[in-house]
Amino acid sequence: MQQINFYRQRVAINVLAKDIANAREIYDAAEGHAAIGVLSAQFASVDEGVAEVERWIAAVPSISVGLGAGDPAQFYKAAMIAARVHPAHVNQTFTGSGFAAGALAATGGISTRINALVSPTGVPGEVLISTGVLSAKGTAARISVDAAVRMMCDMGAHAAKFFPMGGTASLEELRALALAAAQNGMTLIEPTGGIDLDNFGMILQSCLEAGVQQVMPHVYSSIIDPQTGLTRPEDVVKLMDIVKAVV
Repeated sequence: MQQINFYRQRVAINVLAKDIANAREIYDAAEGHAAIGVLSAQFASVDEGVAEVERWIAAVPSISVGLGAGDPAQFYKAAMIAARVHPAHVNQTFTGSGFAAGALAATGGISTRINALVSPTGVPGEVLISTGVLSAKGTAARISVDAAVRMMCDMGAHAAKFFPMGGTASLEELRALALAAAQNGMTLIEPTGGIDLDNFGMILQSCLEAGVQQVMPHVYSSIIDPQTGLTRPEDVVKLMDIVKAVV
């Protein structure tokens, strides 16, 4: 059974890999405390995605089916791939998380953890939940972090995904979301977008200090070699060194 192996039950990282060999290399570099992302955007169909993700699952114990830059158009494909292969984790829009939860429940994928994507507003304590296919193109839906977390729980999501991270302002917003998660019994928060070796520790510390039980930052392009497209194992080791210093 696929699952996320959190360091001291607190922290794991979500990273991309160019191929299965790279995935195995960085999973080992993280000492198993990583979920390896496979983006649904690269597949032309659900069937194609299922066939490829099954290959990755056979080689790596913790696979995360992703959208691809938070693309709401990928919500259906990601949910249906996850419902058929039961990975450790699946990424979702806020509006798609309930659909994914239902699809997974109907196929016995109750161990797969589901996130729900919300975005910053510039005001700590408020987030945008209009991150779906149509809602992202319409009037912005801006609500309190408390209401957002409660709605995620209602829909069957396990985690709040905060995308994209920015400067110090969004750090305050992330902290407010993490606090709401902790207060409402949501055990996992996932900051993502613009995270690198320089700000990773600060972002991680903010979430943990807010009292949320588990944190899984997504660290993507900043640790990918632009020449080869490979995620650098040595950078994953550095991330884990930061995790061990903070936790």
